[in-house]
Amino acid sequence: MEVLILLGIIAAAYLLIFRGNGSRKKGILDFRDRNNSGYSSLHKSNSNGYTAPNVHPLQKPSPKALRHRTKGIEHDPPPEVPTSKRLRGKAWVIDGDTIVVSNIKVRLAGIDAPELDQPWGKKAKWEMVKICKGQTVDVELTGETSYDRLVGTCYLSDQTDIGAELIKAGLALDGGRFSHGKYRHLEPKGVRKKLKFYGHWR
Repeated sequence: MEVLILLGIIAAAYLLIFRGNGSRKKGILDFRDRNNSGYSSLHKSNSNGYTAPNVHPLQKPSPKALRHRTKGIEHDPPPEVPTSKRLRGKAWVIDGDTIVVSNIKVRLAGIDAPELDQPWGKKAKWEMVKICKGQTVDVELTGETSYDRLVGTCYLSDQTDIGAELIKAGLALDGGRFSHGKYRHLEPKGVRKKLKFYGHWR
């Protein structure tokens, strides 16, 4: 009798083990599907198609893992805002509203300039080069960030507002709600019709 009971227990245990393995093979819900780090290999995507990096909760993510996407383009995370909220140095121009000062990308506050691949975009860039060439630029940071850039108002050594000069040249517009109309009075007549095919702030 004891032998029969023992055989029954062994058979039941074998059946449970066999059915457990079968459920995993058939794809039945199983939360033990982990990668080598012990962290789930599932990724989450947001509405922009950005896929969250697969990083263990206790592991510091790499700079590459922190890169984020904007309209299909990857951007590095923005640098930390200096405690002084100021930068000073020669400027390297990227486009009509972005320059590099002290190795930090700066998005000019309160102006909206066309991108390089848009009408007037290259002309806006070269006007910015003309304004900044050979000049030392002072940046007063707002504390805000824009993608991989810090945001700030940029001045030449004689306190000329660089953004204002680009608007006067008819190659950028006042930044609307971001500038609270600060530069609107500097826009040349008819410039909004000329630059109507770009811009996101108005």
